[in-house]
Amino acid sequence: MPERNTLRYTVITSTPDGGSAFTDAEIPLADRTLAAGVPAMAVGAVPSIPGVSYLRSGGFDSAPHPAPTRQWVVMLRGAIEVTTTDGERRRFAPGDLVPAADTEGLGHTTVAVGAPPFEALFIPTPS
Repeated sequence: MPERNTLRYTVITSTPDGGSAFTDAEIPLADRTLAAGVPAMAVGAVPSIPGVSYLRSGGFDSAPHPAPTRQWVVMLRGAIEVTTTDGERRRFAPGDLVPAADTEGLGHTTVAVGAPPFEALFIPTPS
């Protein structure tokens, strides 16, 4: 179980050879009271820029592709399986945060798994 003071996530990165790989990272969290009468909650910053998109799809099975822009992929419904060019495969489900930062090179493949629909938020990030 993740510690309350950190949020762990996986980044899809470009590699120097033009491929992609996974990197593990974390966001530090601090207990904050956001409104009077509400108990303190673990809060952390997620860097972003304008242009959030909501995506719903009945299925998703991509050819290898780089991310169109550096973006957080926030899983809402369904699950995806991402494979990087080094052959590693990871599954992401509702609640998972996946920064896609492999905007150059061969990219990665993504397949929706489980019952449709697949839903996610795409949140662009600063370069």
